[in-house]
Amino acid sequence: MSLEPGDRALFLRRALRKRCPQCGNGALFRGFARLNDGCPSCALVFRRESGSQTGAMYVSAVVTEMAAMAMALAMYFFTDWSTPVALTVGTLFILVFSYLFLPVAMACWTAVEYATDVANAEKWVQPRR
Repeated sequence: MSLEPGDRALFLRRALRKRCPQCGNGALFRGFARLNDGCPSCALVFRRESGSQTGAMYVSAVVTEMAAMAMALAMYFFTDWSTPVALTVGTLFILVFSYLFLPVAMACWTAVEYATDVANAEKWVQPRR
């Protein structure tokens, strides 16, 4: 089975809804940032090998760093806060942001891995469009 136009977007939309990228029915997570081992609906295995979510860590780090940069620039140009206040507010914002963004990064990376498997015609993929 090959990757068709629009498949990547479909897989990403499903993952962002925290659903299986293959079928769109099964839950991706069993709790906050706790990826299921597999889809309860179609049996797709989400973590086939150790380190399969390393990419999510990089996505999360890059997006969090960009948010920190935007926050720092916004505080510098649009506030007159003292350094201790700016550091406290910025640190709290980034900690909360990175915590809340982690499941989004994990979901996106699961969709990227699945799209790669479909493009490589792996035997276990069975996209449902």
